Amino acid sequence: MDLSYSPEAEVFRTEIRSWLTDNLPTGWFDEGFQMSGEARKKFNEEWPEKLFGGGWICATWPTEYGGKGLSIMEGVVLAEEFARAKAPMRGDFFGDTLVGPTILQWGTEEQKKEFLPGILKGQTHWCQGFSEPNSGSDLASLKATAVLDGEEWVINGQKVWTTQGHNADYCFLLTRTDQTAKHAGISYMLVPMHQAGVEVRGITQPDGTAEFNEVFFNNARCPKENVVGGLNNGWAVANSTLAFERGMSATTGYRRFEAEYLLMVQEAVENGKICDLPTRQRLMKYYSKIQILRINGLRSLTSTLNKTKDLSIVALGLTNKMFWSEMHQESMELALDICGAKALLVDASIGEGWPGVGRDKRRAGYPVSPMMSAFFFSRSETIWGGTSQIQRNIVGERLLGLPKEPKASGE
Repeated sequence: MDLSYSPEAEVFRTEIRSWLTDNLPTGWFDEGFQMSGEARKKFNEEWPEKLFGGGWICATWPTEYGGKGLSIMEGVVLAEEFARAKAPMRGDFFGDTLVGPTILQWGTEEQKKEFLPGILKGQTHWCQGFSEPNSGSDLASLKATAVLDGEEWVINGQKVWTTQGHNADYCFLLTRTDQTAKHAGISYMLVPMHQAGVEVRGITQPDGTAEFNEVFFNNARCPKENVVGGLNNGWAVANSTLAFERGMSATTGYRRFEAEYLLMVQEAVENGKICDLPTRQRLMKYYSKIQILRINGLRSLTSTLNKTKDLSIVALGLTNKMFWSEMHQESMELALDICGAKALLVDASIGEGWPGVGRDKRRAGYPVSPMMSAFFFSRSETIWGGTSQIQRNIVGERLLGLPKEPKASGE
């Protein structure tokens, strides 16, 4: 494993730091810096345009499609510097991290020309239409259908856990286009959300937010040419999308956990819990796991740069999601124990500045601290992006060669 960066990468790092210093709000790097609700709203509205102007949205994409054509190492340095500055790096996560790379890999030239510019500019918002009420872990059993009617597909069915569906302009949707096949009967479509046949219903979470949604398609329409990767080839295309989701942030993903760890230590020092031996041991266990996550990210990066993929790297990729999601749930329980009864106060301010989902996404007036919001979200992390149970089956069967899990009688 190589822990060093080339001189060229360090020069590029200096360039990014300079751009961030010049473009982030005054005082951004000052200790304790915070923005008011209105200031934060204005920043969120203006930032995608600044990112596009700097060329940082999808900077690793080929230049012919609007990217900077950055190398893998340059892309890593870019992500690290934005993470260090705690600056938003994306116009739209589902667009530039998931469906955009999928269109680059599988899309026609016409699809690339139509959809990639809006993603690059942060102007088009996307959501992911994969899971259904009875098709989560067994995604290939999905029931939503698409039937060709002239030059359009007519779509009927329901999707669930559709994050940001209420804000999306398009949905990259898995539908069944062949009833006689399971995996080989699925197609991947780019479906307009702003039409009469699409209904979005928010699902309120414990912290009062409703970013997850149910989406109902009732004779919704989709242009015939919006199938990505060919008819009935959606399973292969969807696996590419999932690979992009699971492979992101190899060397930056640990940073949010590190920030949480420092906040836990600060709270423990202030309330005296730091003197409690079991609490200290749990804190050090969390810190050790964060370092394991950091080192494993560097192992993955080294393998990618060297174009090597031995069995240990394959195992690492299969187990990484389980490792950090289960680690985070355990650590958030530690955070509650450190805060004690204070965590239950309806006007609790604990965890202000807490990284991740809890920050700036609470319903106005809802009595949940950012730390508690992060705790609630951590419960979902062993589910989305591949459940821990399914991942263990994959590791056991495909990596360790164990017998497949026996099926219930009649299946």
